[in-house]
Amino acid sequence: MASVGKPSLEDARRGTGSPKMKARENAKDTLCRNVTIYGRCRYEDKGCAFNHDPHKNSNQSDNASKKRFNVDSPSFTPSLLPSNGSSPTSSSSSLKKSSTISPKAANAAPFQPRTAASRSNTSTPGVRQDAVTPDWSVAEAQEFIPQGFDPTHMSPLHGNGNPGVASANAFDPFVSTPNPLAAPGAVGPVQANPFSHDAAAATLGGAAYYANQAGFQQPVQYHLYAPIGPHNQNALAYQRNVHDLFLPNDFREELQKKAAATLQTLPNTQLPAQVDYFHSLVPLDLNHQKNAAIFGYPSWVYKAQSTKDGNYYALRRLEGFRLTNEKAIRSVQAWKRIASGSMVTVHDAFTSRSFQDSSLIFVTDYHPLSKTLAEQHLSAGGPRFQARHNAHVPEQILWGYITQIANALKCIHSAGLAARIIDPSKILLTGRNRIRLNACAIMDVVQYDAQRSVADLQRQDLVNFGQLILTLGANQPNVIHNPSKAMEHFTRAYSPQLKNTVMWLLGGMQKDQERNIDILINGISSQLMSTFDSALHLDDQLTSDLGRELENGRLVRLLTKLNFINERPEHEHDRQWSENGERFYLKIFRDYVFHQVDASGDPVVDLGHVLTCLNKLDAGTDERITLVSRDEQTCFVVSYKELKKGLESSFQALLRPSRRPH
Repeated sequence: MASVGKPSLEDARRGTGSPKMKARENAKDTLCRNVTIYGRCRYEDKGCAFNHDPHKNSNQSDNASKKRFNVDSPSFTPSLLPSNGSSPTSSSSSLKKSSTISPKAANAAPFQPRTAASRSNTSTPGVRQDAVTPDWSVAEAQEFIPQGFDPTHMSPLHGNGNPGVASANAFDPFVSTPNPLAAPGAVGPVQANPFSHDAAAATLGGAAYYANQAGFQQPVQYHLYAPIGPHNQNALAYQRNVHDLFLPNDFREELQKKAAATLQTLPNTQLPAQVDYFHSLVPLDLNHQKNAAIFGYPSWVYKAQSTKDGNYYALRRLEGFRLTNEKAIRSVQAWKRIASGSMVTVHDAFTSRSFQDSSLIFVTDYHPLSKTLAEQHLSAGGPRFQARHNAHVPEQILWGYITQIANALKCIHSAGLAARIIDPSKILLTGRNRIRLNACAIMDVVQYDAQRSVADLQRQDLVNFGQLILTLGANQPNVIHNPSKAMEHFTRAYSPQLKNTVMWLLGGMQKDQERNIDILINGISSQLMSTFDSALHLDDQLTSDLGRELENGRLVRLLTKLNFINERPEHEHDRQWSENGERFYLKIFRDYVFHQVDASGDPVVDLGHVLTCLNKLDAGTDERITLVSRDEQTCFVVSYKELKKGLESSFQALLRPSRRPH
């Protein structure tokens, strides 16, 4: 078939034919576009050279088609394209010939358009090709499956990415991203909008704290500092501050004060430098008056450090005691086996002449900044404790004291022992409403020769227990001298249940009924549950506070590695260390994290930026950042994964022994 409207080479040489004239002659057969668009042409009578009759154009096109496609033209037979998209060749003679479409075409894969680059012109106009039509084969056709985009190859939409580098795998809005949190078999993947400022909140329900900072492409495992519940307040992400990532200020202050009290020393002292295997003695008594009313000997309390394990202990010294029976001091061994949370643990007992006399020393646990119940609620502590003794002790606090002392007596009585001393001046308040029985095992050594049964001593513990609660409730240190008046004040201030409990304890020496610590625990079981619930709430609070420090220790170790590597003095003039390889971009990364400035040149002090960068470095994410040297002559585009690899290799290089000649 010859082409129409194209001048021959001879006409072009002679100059007899003009392409413009040929085009103007062919314009009479071309339908005017104004007719196609507007229905009529305003220039039809003003010299428009195009055809304005659509029926005439259609008839001519039908005639032309009849001329082009006659009985001699070959029928259209689609051939199977090779897998690489190239033109079919004449060597496909092994395929079956078919003049009709096979019924198997109903199960064929849907049409998948290829890119323009993969298309090729396989036929030439005017050339007749004999092709064959194969049967449709379902096994050879692959079903079209939309693939999700890989977030690791995407350039970050906001944050610390490199916006100047074009990504090869750009975001395709027609490709769905499967929801990683969807259940197996769930229908309908969730589409994440990459242009949203809070895409993570849209897909994950806003559960991630660092959703706005990390971007939608960050998986969940990179969202660190996950707060551990329960939470007292429902604060949004932007309502939280830096203090939420660390311990509460009051709790931190309390721990620091206890640590300072533990490390406190007394440089100019007349105390002995060494008492057996203890040294650095510091007196803990607030008064300097000798009182032998409780133990029968004047007693003093010191804080000291052990040379065996380096820990700090409390030493209670009985002045002027002479040991007459070696079996008496062996009775402390039974107390060393008792482990109760409501009792100060006893570790050892020995005699010493380090104080220039014969003294008996008891070694117990040291609880810094602890006070006695007498100092907390009674006037025994002096003027500094007078202001707080006007009101009665709240009943719920008294029930807490009762349950804790009952817990200690349960452990002591179950071991076949007796506390023998339950006094406000010998019970320590080590925390908020947290008490411990102290000075146990002392009376077993001092009064070892006294012939008295353990059962009588345990009943006496119940009487002393009742007198303690009555003393605290009536706010009278000398309640023994006037018990009726103290009970009258106690009855007006507290509930009948607490009054009946104290009355039952005070009658512990009576023989009318059996009285022991187990019966007391059964009687106050409702209050035990209340105290236990408070202890669980405190445990949850401490666990939540501890969770805030979980990631901080890991980041401290990471910062330690960075500072071990960056700008070492011995490698200051060694360009192979500090100005080459991974050490160089680790140095620039340090400036990127800590030494950023704003548009005005002022330092940027942003803890959130520091924590985000360090967390991504420790996790080794695939996110890329741009690092620029200080002289702005060198630029790196590296990922956190490459930074982490360089950090580990540089740190391992420091651990290897030096091969330099000494």
